Amino acid sequence: MISGSTATAVVAFDEIVFVLAAVLVLPFFCVVILRTAALWHKATGHATRVKAEIIDIDSCRLPRYTLLIPLYDEVDVIADVVSALESIDYPKDRLQILVILEENDPATRRAVESHRLPPHMSTIVVPSGEPRTKPRALNYALRHATGDLVVVYDAEDVPEPDQLRQAARLLSANPRLACVQARLNVLNANETFLTRQFAIEYTVLFDCLLPTLQRLKLPVPLGGTSNHFSRAVLEEVGAWDPFNVTEDADLGIRLARAGWDVQVLSSTTWEEAPPNFASWRNQRTRWLKGWMQTYLVHTRQPFRTARDLGWFPFFGLQVLMGGLILSALVHPWFYAVLAWELTCGPLISPEHDALSSAVKWIGIVNLSLGYVSGVALGCVAVAGRGRLELAGWAIIMPIYWLLISLAAYRALFQLVRAPYRWEKTQHRPRAAFSHPAK
Repeated sequence: MISGSTATAVVAFDEIVFVLAAVLVLPFFCVVILRTAALWHKATGHATRVKAEIIDIDSCRLPRYTLLIPLYDEVDVIADVVSALESIDYPKDRLQILVILEENDPATRRAVESHRLPPHMSTIVVPSGEPRTKPRALNYALRHATGDLVVVYDAEDVPEPDQLRQAARLLSANPRLACVQARLNVLNANETFLTRQFAIEYTVLFDCLLPTLQRLKLPVPLGGTSNHFSRAVLEEVGAWDPFNVTEDADLGIRLARAGWDVQVLSSTTWEEAPPNFASWRNQRTRWLKGWMQTYLVHTRQPFRTARDLGWFPFFGLQVLMGGLILSALVHPWFYAVLAWELTCGPLISPEHDALSSAVKWIGIVNLSLGYVSGVALGCVAVAGRGRLELAGWAIIMPIYWLLISLAAYRALFQLVRAPYRWEKTQHRPRAAFSHPAK
């Protein structure tokens, strides 16, 4: 009886491993295809900067702009925030800057009050309440916005001075364009291993992958900052989900479902990458938890989502968002399988048929192509920014991917136990670190 039960368990385990391997082949291969498309677009010049020269707008005819600046526990960087905002090249009489503060954060409120804000900057205090998240604060402040266009900047952001003018030109030129996403990049790229990997990751995402998604007419999950919106469209789609901790990724999908376009802007916003593991882990956990929330929300009625997006964009959503989450969760297990095979022999019985062997070898090729395409895209992306010193660090990106997997499992745990928990990313004054922006 014992030997029979053992044999049954072994067969069942073989079948489970085979099914999992077969199921994972397609999404991982699609991720490889997306990276390859991004490499091709970059090599052929299709991912070069989108110029905002479609129309020219006189300063007196520029649309009114509202800047939303959510701050929480940011006492140390208030001077940098004000300096970055004052450097923006846009007519001050067309500009409304709302500094968003929290009622339960008196220290930051006092720090802001100690600065003499110019007339076009004002503060809004968000009453205490739940959920205590950035999107809830943004929704509260949006009620006070007077601009035709709205942009969100975080405390650490340093946008290029002409970014608002470029975004205004693009949004004015295309009536179907609801949002323009500026490219994000890292000020302190050369500080630590994590900031180097973060810089490579950001450059790949905003310089290569998002423009490729735009070109393929696939949904663009927005980054957390430097998104320039038509206020009318933003209000039409319900603004931000206060319960989603990666609110702009969700908003990007909702814009696509409503039939609106999103475009990537050539202008860059520079920001600080978390230099230590604790800060990086908390931020990455929040991001991945929000992507999980977004994916679950938009796939709980798959046929409705497919009808809204179209079947090809819906498939693209599965590849990008589903594939990213799945790869982060599954990636460490490839190492576990490899270690098992090297030390204990084949995980699937040798007696299995040719189909099992084919799936296994396709998986190995898939994994190899995934590493090659990921590293190659990282090298090409940072080279395009003139940051050749980072290209060598792209080779050890798989180590960084293991850390992302750790954050993914932490995010999955929080999704069950604390879905709306917002782990704050601490920021430092820019004088505390070097930032050779290129």
